[in-house]
Amino acid sequence: GGDKLLKRHPRGHLGVHVRAKPPSAPGGTQLRAREVLPGGVGARSLTMSDGDYDYLIKFLALGDSGVGKTSFLCQYTDGKFNSKFITTVGIDFREKRVVYKSNGRDGAPGRGQRIHIQLWDTAGQERFRSLTTAFFRDAMGFLLLFDLTNEQSFLNVRNWMTQLQTHAYCENPDVVLCGNKCDLDDERMVKEREAKELAEKFGIPYFETSAATGHNVSQAVELLLDLIMKRMERCVDKSWMPQGLAQPNGHGVVEKLPEEVESNTGKCSC
Repeated sequence: GGDKLLKRHPRGHLGVHVRAKPPSAPGGTQLRAREVLPGGVGARSLTMSDGDYDYLIKFLALGDSGVGKTSFLCQYTDGKFNSKFITTVGIDFREKRVVYKSNGRDGAPGRGQRIHIQLWDTAGQERFRSLTTAFFRDAMGFLLLFDLTNEQSFLNVRNWMTQLQTHAYCENPDVVLCGNKCDLDDERMVKEREAKELAEKFGIPYFETSAATGHNVSQAVELLLDLIMKRMERCVDKSWMPQGLAQPNGHGVVEKLPEEVESNTGKCSC
């Protein structure tokens, strides 16, 4: 098949550009994948030399300085916690590959989509705010963190949501709110009820997480991925939608991509 292009819509509406994957180069060293692009949740070809995947999706971690964004992302990608992380300066990112599996309307399991997640780690300090907001339009989803032991970081969630609604690719992007450091119960300054009420006000999911223990870290990221995949499904032409995307009434499951699968990926799912 050739290229298929849907019109790019104004801000707030999603179009999709999906380019069919060409054959691999001799030896299978040059592989193609699709990058999900906000503005139109779309796809462009990427040349990869270390394996193949179906979609590259970018998430952005936001929140005040010191809420634990770097530790949260490290726990998700590496399963490790380092209490001696220094403050992030500017922008950094981590990566992880997963298999997204969805159930169809009839409950039958669908085929998996191989997802390469880029998790962008942003500086929370005010002096880096202009740099941070410049990345908003390139992200498909957002992890908004605050520190359960720091009430001001919770109060600033409203400011971060305002920034998101102003600078993200649409006025209603997919966001998951995380109250981090739930393992420090003796130091808690924000009640769970207060955080849930704020999340409900903005219409976004809420998790209490711990980068130190890993509590709810994977669950928060997986839910965000599920929201993105479902948004893609709603916004593309059903007649040519790639198999494995979440169906309207389906429920997605995320699994880590096994090394043996990763080493044998050379076929396109188109």
